[in-house]
Amino acid sequence: MPFSVAHNGIRSETNHISQLVLASSSPRRQELVASLDLFLPVRILSSDADESVPAEWSASQVVENLALRKAEAVVATLQHEALADRGGSGSSLVIGADTIVVLDGEVLGKPVDKQDAIAALSRLQGRAHEVFTGVALVDSATGQRSVKHQRTQVWMKPLSTERITRYVETGEPMDKAGSYAIQGLGATNVERIEGCYFNVVGLPLSLLSDMLADYGINVY
Repeated sequence: MPFSVAHNGIRSETNHISQLVLASSSPRRQELVASLDLFLPVRILSSDADESVPAEWSASQVVENLALRKAEAVVATLQHEALADRGGSGSSLVIGADTIVVLDGEVLGKPVDKQDAIAALSRLQGRAHEVFTGVALVDSATGQRSVKHQRTQVWMKPLSTERITRYVETGEPMDKAGSYAIQGLGATNVERIEGCYFNVVGLPLSLLSDMLADYGINVY
């Protein structure tokens, strides 16, 4: 008898899911999903979804909507593959995620250059800021979806301009939201956090595991 779970009040068949698809090219998110050691194979398929958002959206709206856009864009790619019979057969559970750094209500994205990174870190140093990650799951066969987000507060140490410049010169901040990586050298600049560490890395594993369980996929 097919295994089914309740999700948002709807019973849904789950034994048709043959793989997980991570809609991200982020090595950090790939490593985090791999660390769960799930029984399903995991495919990486990055998304080129539009990431523009209305200025009036809250941080939670931004990450939830962008995570869902990424997941839905990959679902569309999988459906095209299935139609073309290019190995896209079977059904997938697509994972989309989006992470932003917020300071005083302003989203700090990836720096455009070293000076931009220095400016961002100069604003963050000695203060608390927030990191939001949205997570979306979409079943490519049924269209069933779930979207949630996690928030973590991060306190950064007071940093001299010299220390900030040395850190930026390592190159680590250049492709990171907020211009730092808590899982790398940037950890030495963080005083403490309140909330999920993995949320700051880019994928809250506790939240993800709960969401996967709604689809009958258990971590252990």
